[in-house]
Amino acid sequence: MTSLFTPARLGPLSLSNRIVMSPMTRSRALGNVPNELMARYYSLRAEAGLLITEGVSPSPNGLGYARIPGLYSEAQVAGWRQVTDGVHDAGGRIFVQLMHTGRVAHPANLPPGARVIAPSAIAAPGEMWTDTEGMQPHPVPAAMSEPDIAAAIQEYATACRNAAAAGFDGVELHGANGYLIDQFLNTASNQRSDRWGGSLQNRIRFAVEVARASAAAIGGERVGMRISPYGVFNGMVPDAETDALYLRLVEALNDIGLAYVHVVDHSSMGAPPVSEALKAELRAAFKGTYILSGGYDAARANADLGAGKGDLVAFGRPFIANPDLVQRLETGAELTPADPATFYTPDAKGYTEF
Repeated sequence: MTSLFTPARLGPLSLSNRIVMSPMTRSRALGNVPNELMARYYSLRAEAGLLITEGVSPSPNGLGYARIPGLYSEAQVAGWRQVTDGVHDAGGRIFVQLMHTGRVAHPANLPPGARVIAPSAIAAPGEMWTDTEGMQPHPVPAAMSEPDIAAAIQEYATACRNAAAAGFDGVELHGANGYLIDQFLNTASNQRSDRWGGSLQNRIRFAVEVARASAAAIGGERVGMRISPYGVFNGMVPDAETDALYLRLVEALNDIGLAYVHVVDHSSMGAPPVSEALKAELRAAFKGTYILSGGYDAARANADLGAGKGDLVAFGRPFIANPDLVQRLETGAELTPADPATFYTPDAKGYTEF
């Protein structure tokens, strides 16, 4: 029977096990450039079958949070090369997650000349941290023009090519959690009346075009997408069309030939659950690798893998204070709890030192 410790294939890659480290923002990229501390962090966790990096912006416009890394400059490519070399030297596989934050941003976190942009001029609810001005409310973003949309799609494609140059094994497109791709999917943030909004087909168009451009850049077998049906982060609001929208999106991603879909159920964190029926429909519609995610422990992960509900299982916060999580899951050892006070701080404490 398939378990977490059964080897797997992901497109052209062989994985030593079916454990995925989820993408997690950790805010250690001073100046938005990856560094030696980050290389150490990822190499310590390289026993996972697949590592997925924190959200990495394909554009200066997407650097919404303080100290998150990008992948659009030569310095960033060189910084990420340190990371990928370390992971590969340790025997691991690593994808970069491309995350454009869209409206979940503040000008104080953006470099000069960058803009807060989104499908519609609707501010995200709440506040966000800035290093220079403390907590600040999300501003009203600029509604993206047709040239803005075309440029953003091209930025993803360029970032994919940069990822290949930096030595990544592939790319995950962040289509979840209320960031730019998700902002186009959701009517709470997308109230456009042109070809990028309104109908299901129009609302999935940006996600599909980003996926198509990314696959054209580096090959669909090296591209995946993370989605969060029924997610409520950053002001997302599920509606009566949610099931139909995500099924249509996954069918389109399957047609493009993406390597995987990474489906997140955030019910363990208080969001509405993704129904077993929808999960089964998405699983049936996608012929590539299906990554399960959402509050898993080893027992439930092995049960769902054994039942064929997915091919790989992602673990997030357990990896933070347990770099040796793979060994601990295999032996049943107790897990060290993470310290939330160190999740987004700029130093080694709670990151590479415990």
